[in-house]
Amino acid sequence: MAKIGVCLSGCGVNDGAEIHESVITALALDRARAEIIYTAPDVEQTKVVNHLTGDEMNESRNVLVESARIARGEITDIAKLTSDDMDALLFPGGFGAALNLCDFALKGAECDIHPEINRIIQEMLAENKPLGFICIAPALFARAVKNADKTVRITIGNDQATADQIEKLGCEHKICAVDDFIVDEENKIVSTPAYMLAGNISEAASGIEKLVHKIMEWV
Repeated sequence: MAKIGVCLSGCGVNDGAEIHESVITALALDRARAEIIYTAPDVEQTKVVNHLTGDEMNESRNVLVESARIARGEITDIAKLTSDDMDALLFPGGFGAALNLCDFALKGAECDIHPEINRIIQEMLAENKPLGFICIAPALFARAVKNADKTVRITIGNDQATADQIEKLGCEHKICAVDDFIVDEENKIVSTPAYMLAGNISEAASGIEKLVHKIMEWV
């Protein structure tokens, strides 16, 4: 049975992992008979948002603790995992991917990345193990491979301003429809826009399910 990591970034689109994208990913992996290894960094969220009003809240929450809500409690601190523990690794989107796993949402191409997230991505790349990035998550991958000696193709859909920042980090951005995905066969990287373009959960699922299918082909 393939072991597939799913790295979460909290719980909720505005300050953590996008819940629909995370659940669609999990469902597709389960239907493909994969063993899911949920993980997240043990770090405080960059901000906490009231998802009813959209207002920022004056409180702190932990990314690992919040991610455990989606994982139903079965989740491992990313610092305790290596590439040897999984056959592939997927990153759902949500602002948490660009706030808590890296700070692309705040700094664009000048962003930093959480060191444990960077480490695990580098390990997966070194072993040529598949990586999947959903919604805004390709931005954190672009940061991980900044100044690399190879160009990787990824997508966040068709948002030109975001695509420009990604290309400043050295990746090649490809425009992509919501129901499609972009594959970099050589580097085993696959990405899909999901809620960067999706107007509803079915549209988000259309690309994510194809991404998961491609990941499972590789493993």
